[in-house]
Amino acid sequence: MLELAILGLLQEAPMHGYELRKELTAKLGAIRAAISYGSLYPTLRRLQAAGWISEAAETPATAEEVPALTSRRGRVVYTITAEGKERFAQLIAQVGPETYDDTGFGVHFAFFARTDQATRLRILEGRRRKIEERREGLRDVLGRAAERLDAYTLELQRHGLDACEREVRWLEELIANERSGRAPTVPQPGTAGGRREDNSPPPPGESRKERP
Repeated sequence: MLELAILGLLQEAPMHGYELRKELTAKLGAIRAAISYGSLYPTLRRLQAAGWISEAAETPATAEEVPALTSRRGRVVYTITAEGKERFAQLIAQVGPETYDDTGFGVHFAFFARTDQATRLRILEGRRRKIEERREGLRDVLGRAAERLDAYTLELQRHGLDACEREVRWLEELIANERSGRAPTVPQPGTAGGRREDNSPPPPGESRKERP
């Protein structure tokens, strides 16, 4: 998934490692796993060895862009190659269990604008099935063992069930939009309290809060 995200970002513009790390954090939002220099740079080296990205000229690094306890050196700028673009196209078209998991779904969803409609629909339907299974598992726990759970564990299970139910509704809305050829509604800036409109989905991995 990190490979997919890096190749997708480099299609937008050449970037150095620090920029990639910031863009990954911004792009993936609440569903992101922690992106560390320890995982990012080995992946960059692997992509480079495969011929999917290449290095451009170095640029001077500023103080804030240098990780703690490392030397201040030039920033290597990475660009995507023609082979890298082909690899991204292969990855973005994949559909399977890994694309339904929390992180996998979030990364694919972040690049849905560059994914064909049929693939988007299959991923959304697969994600809905997965969340429905998770929801039914929580309902089963609450139905069979609620009396044996302490108040805090019970509240945690209820919270998880509520999140699943909201995500299923959100996914059903997205699926309906895909089938009718509509894109999700982008919330307008300056809405009261920064809340989204009722017909706009939350980022993947976040659940929509009910309006009062």
